[in-house]
Amino acid sequence: MSAQLPACQLLERFYGQSANLWPVAPPADAWLQAHSTAMISDHVALREQWVAGGKVAASPFDVPFVEQTGQIVLFWPKAHQLGIWWLTWLCHVLPDNTPVDVVGEHQGGVKRVPKILSELGMRCDKLDNARRCSLFATRTIAMEQDNAWQTFEALDLKLVSHPGVFGHGKVDEGTRLMLESIEASLPKKPLNVLDMGCGDGIISAWLAERGHQVTAVDVSAFAAEACRRTLAANQLKGRVLESDVYSALEDEQFDLIISNPPFHQEREITYGPSQRLISEAPAHLRTGGRLVIVANGFLPYPDHLQRVFQDFETLADNRRFKVYGAIKPTR
Repeated sequence: MSAQLPACQLLERFYGQSANLWPVAPPADAWLQAHSTAMISDHVALREQWVAGGKVAASPFDVPFVEQTGQIVLFWPKAHQLGIWWLTWLCHVLPDNTPVDVVGEHQGGVKRVPKILSELGMRCDKLDNARRCSLFATRTIAMEQDNAWQTFEALDLKLVSHPGVFGHGKVDEGTRLMLESIEASLPKKPLNVLDMGCGDGIISAWLAERGHQVTAVDVSAFAAEACRRTLAANQLKGRVLESDVYSALEDEQFDLIISNPPFHQEREITYGPSQRLISEAPAHLRTGGRLVIVANGFLPYPDHLQRVFQDFETLADNRRFKVYGAIKPTR
């Protein structure tokens, strides 16, 4: 078995088939999983995949913390502030002078790592360079963990966000359009609502403020924690779960499923989660329940909505974004 992704191919080239790794924020790669003892990731679906393969997997928010075994390798994320958070987190949870390697693709910004390490007071040695990727070595030092949580105000709400969470530090234009498009049609009676891909919790908080019972889910532990903090900052109630689309919900049903679904995984466009969101929605909607999603105008969701629901409507269209609504048939 050989590595498939460029950064993992660089690790295979450098460490060889005797690699014994402890990756942090890794991608999905079978070679990496086979040559790792455990992993740390905010991504619940990836953690579940590793556990299913007999490997230990943990969230950075898990306590007690999983014991480190093997060479630590941090996969540098697209969001540099998130990379800094991971570095300071490793320094916080690991003993001083623990070896840490950092790997990433050049187009993902890994070339900035030496400068970032220098600014943090950490050493940096370049180990290898191939497949348009670079591998650097550093060591942990004593430092305070970076408090990357950011609070801002929007739509008369206090929002709490974290690097790597969708729309970090601002409100997405599509989300605004979606909320504006449904406000007049929301019934006065409380609805049982599922906010799918909750991000920083703006949709959940907006609905909870209007008296609706909200369940919020996201595949990212950072997003789930941001949503919890947003609800708490506004003194609102809601249930927040880490979930790979509907995986944590079993056979629960809702009056409304609402989402600004992602279509990027790092730099790659992927429709998998969004297609599952639409395809499995009828099973999680009560009879007459409604699915509402917002998407960039060019995305191919109308055909999928038509196949699954037999009918749908466009609730709003500002040329950049479209809001779609579909109702579960009564029969």
